[in-house]
This record gives sequence, C-alpha cells and structure tokens, in this order.
Amino acid sequence: MEDFILRELKIKDITQIAIIAALYVALTVAPGLSAFAYGSIQFRVSEILMLLPFYNSKYSWSLILGCFISNIFSGSLGIYDMIFGTLATAIACYLITKVPNRDNMLWLVPIICAVVNGIIVGAELYFVLKIPFWINAFSVAIGELAVVIIGTIVFYILMKNRNFSRLFN
Repeated sequence: MEDFILRELKIKDITQIAIIAALYVALTVAPGLSAFAYGSIQFRVSEILMLLPFYNSKYSWSLILGCFISNIFSGSLGIYDMIFGTLATAIACYLITKVPNRDNMLWLVPIICAVVNGIIVGAELYFVLKIPFWINAFSVAIGELAVVIIGTIVFYILMKNRNFSRLFN
C-alpha cells in the first residue's frame, strides 16, 4: 500500500504523472475516440494505459486523475461518472499494483480491469440510465477486456526494448 500513496515525489515524478494523465484525457475525449468512450458500449482507447501501474504504482495517480477529468465530459452521466467511473479506475489500479511484476502475470491486468469496470460502471449505468445491469456489466467488461488485451500485447512487446522499459520502471 505504501507505494500507492503519494509520498516523496520528485518534480520528475509529478511531471510524468501529469503527462500520462493528459494522455489519458486526450485519448478519451479526442474527436473520433470519444464516441466510444462513454455509455453502455465502451471501447476507451485510453484504458490501454491501465498497464502502467503494473510496472510502476505511481502511474495509478495519472490514471485516476485522467479518468476523473475525462468523466467530466461524459454528458448525461456527469457527476455519477466522475465518482463511480473514477472509483472503478482507482480500485483497478490498486489491484493491479498488487500483481507481482512478472511477464506471466501481466495477463491478469485485462481481467482485473474488465471485472472491476464491468461491475462498477455496469451498476452506475443501471442506476442512472435504467439499462439492465447484466447487459451493462457484460458490454462494459467486454469493451474493457478487448482494449486492455490489445494494450497487453503492445506493452509485452515494447517492454522487451530496454530503452522503452526504462521509461516506466
């Protein structure tokens, strides 16, 4: 838990956190991408970044902040998405930081993201939009799983490059 708390951050760390948060927001609200980022069918490209806390827990703060800011633009879900969508990201980030950092464990990240977001965002959509819970949970989980699996493959390949891996470790 200690790694997950903001403590003794250097200017470099704060800058990296801010850049990743801004990247998350840009990949969520960008024209063309935002159409798939909200609602019961979600394919949020920015969720590829959910792999970062697997390599370094400080990036959890980037994703939580980026998700919160992105959810300001969620339209009719508004405050609910800012609270519950961000809560889902925070819980997923926390759980991801608890996965041992080994290549064979990387595949747990998409499962964690899909289950947490499916349940929490599915419930949010059920209570706010009155769409059946299981339809929401399933569609959100499938979209999340697809995006994060793609990200897992990309990260797995990129992290083999020493220069790329040095950026995040």
